[in-house]
Amino acid sequence: MTNRDTALLHADTLAAHLKTRLPHRRLDALRRLAEVLLALLQAESTLHRKIALHLPRDASLDSKTRVVARTLHDAQLTSQDVLDVLLPLIPEDKLTLVMDRTTWHYGQTPLNIMVLGAILGGAVVPLVWTVLPHQGNSSTAARILLVSRLLKVLPASRWAVLIADREFIGQEWCSFLRWKRIRQCLRIRENTRIDDELARDLFAGLHPGEVRTLFERTWVYGGWMQVVITLSPAGDRVIVASDLPVLDVLRTYRKRWRIESTFSALKSRGLNLESTHMTAADRISRLFGLLCIALAWMVRVGHDEQGTDLLTVDKRGRLAQSRARSGWTQLSQAVRWSLDAFWAHLELLKTPFSVAGTQKSRSVSC
Repeated sequence: MTNRDTALLHADTLAAHLKTRLPHRRLDALRRLAEVLLALLQAESTLHRKIALHLPRDASLDSKTRVVARTLHDAQLTSQDVLDVLLPLIPEDKLTLVMDRTTWHYGQTPLNIMVLGAILGGAVVPLVWTVLPHQGNSSTAARILLVSRLLKVLPASRWAVLIADREFIGQEWCSFLRWKRIRQCLRIRENTRIDDELARDLFAGLHPGEVRTLFERTWVYGGWMQVVITLSPAGDRVIVASDLPVLDVLRTYRKRWRIESTFSALKSRGLNLESTHMTAADRISRLFGLLCIALAWMVRVGHDEQGTDLLTVDKRGRLAQSRARSGWTQLSQAVRWSLDAFWAHLELLKTPFSVAGTQKSRSVSC
């Protein structure tokens, strides 16, 4: 069997799996989707022509480019479809959710996506998202709608906590989360009023790395929360309000940086979302959904690959090579060189992430 024959078999098998998750979708459309997904993993680009180079079809490059465009323009591929494909990866444990926003420009056109994802395998896997129709911060209504979409498939009893940065604050927003019984861990702005004082004035003489807290819960954005303050090495005050136990607040909030790694893996240091020439919101949303499937698969493979190994971490305690990058290496090699490992990787796309255990690690200088 030639490499091309094996690549076609890979696409057929992946399409069959997608059909089990999306029985309402036509198999021929899912097969195109599978081909484009596997080609995207090899191309590390969202440019149609670069993806087309890796399609295992006996056709001209122009014809294959049209196949890619048709797949990404297909209005039948919805964000709910993407979520249905990703659900088998979610374990039964309570989930830590992270909300954030990423933005970039194509020429003079701003592109702005708000994301809500779960920490799985040490990374944030986006589960729902919305393309904002404007530049700048999200509205409370948009945030509530995003959370409500995820609650339809993951009830609040499955949420351990929602982590978010300073953009995602406000009394209406925090009250909504309390109403849904979702614990929150939010960085608040320095000008937030706490007990008739500005948050930045609560503790004077704070030194980098020092952590201070109020002895009792205080009234913040319509509810009682713990407030913890620390000073970053760069001198920035990090003020976090949460309804978690006080000793868990900063430890939990530090997990927020993982979504920055996710955006990096989706954008210029990974799958190159920013290289797309598409600007229509619906097409950007479909492309982002396809990238989310690719990223989740990469992280799942990387998590399995690194799960029993001695992990290398840098001076900040972070992995020297992310699980997404490790998974991409394994997946792209299996797809490009028709390795038998592909079948094991495909099984991982159907298998929930395991509960994170205690892992050994070794440091490297950086």
